[in-house]
Amino acid sequence: MTARTTRRTTAARSRLAAVGSIAVAGALILTGCGDQTSNGGSDEGTKETGKTSAAPLFDKLPKKIQDAGVIKAGTNAEYAPMEFQEGGKIVGVDPDIAAALGEKLGVEFQFTSGSFDGLITALNSGRYDVAMSSITDNKQRQEGLDDKGKKLGPGVDFVDYFVAGTAVYVQKGNPKNINSIADLCGQTAAVQRGTTYEKALQDQSKACTDGGKKKINIESFENDTEAQTRVKSGGAVAGVNDYPVAVDLARKAGGGNDFEVVGEQVDAGPFGIAVNKDNKELTAALEEAVNAIIEDGTYKKILEKWGAESGAIDKAAINGGK
Repeated sequence: MTARTTRRTTAARSRLAAVGSIAVAGALILTGCGDQTSNGGSDEGTKETGKTSAAPLFDKLPKKIQDAGVIKAGTNAEYAPMEFQEGGKIVGVDPDIAAALGEKLGVEFQFTSGSFDGLITALNSGRYDVAMSSITDNKQRQEGLDDKGKKLGPGVDFVDYFVAGTAVYVQKGNPKNINSIADLCGQTAAVQRGTTYEKALQDQSKACTDGGKKKINIESFENDTEAQTRVKSGGAVAGVNDYPVAVDLARKAGGGNDFEVVGEQVDAGPFGIAVNKDNKELTAALEEAVNAIIEDGTYKKILEKWGAESGAIDKAAINGGK
């Protein structure tokens, strides 16, 4: 889950590893595909915000967003406690942080859930103003490159607001005695497609074969729920996820009886709010807003509410990921 300004050895590679595969689903109402939903927020009354607002950072926003009164945010609401659906709304750490940022900026963040690996493409196509979905800020995404360094798109800028690492979770009781990602050589592991922790498994699998061991059988799924189900059924010995997500899963799934987290989180990196590279004004405004909620204590209270204090940063950064 640290995009912030430093890299911790205790956190995971998070959500967005597959930088180029990004294309989004998005509508404010659930579709037949079942992957899109609104956060329940309405932009009624905000479109008349116009050019005036008492919010301290309103004047920092681009005029287009001032006039709309809304920042359209793409997400993949499948990662409790960061972002997930509850009672028909998108809730969690990210929506709460966004709401606090909206107070400083004088606008409403309006979340739409779609496929994770389509978020950046949808952002750069103009469907969203930002993407906020536990997205790991790294050079690959900043520059729009694939895993081999091939240019796939313009990339994005990130406003870093949280930090997290990769964690391994297994069935409760750890029947296969898995204690770290290195123990997965020759085993089957489940993961969501297009994430940084999918890349973590690929890197570890290569390390396995380079060391004379069997590769990891990586099963990649469209969504994380399918990966969790695979681990729960015993079809995969472990799943890999962002640390705060894995911890929340272990606490809550099956009343705390389905999974447990093993070892420590690794490869800490920052989570960032992704913004189109041409929208420097919005990027700068968001950076100021993140620092404002850190300074007034709102940020800390939100993380405490969701048990995500381990991901706290001291100061926002732009493109702080490596």
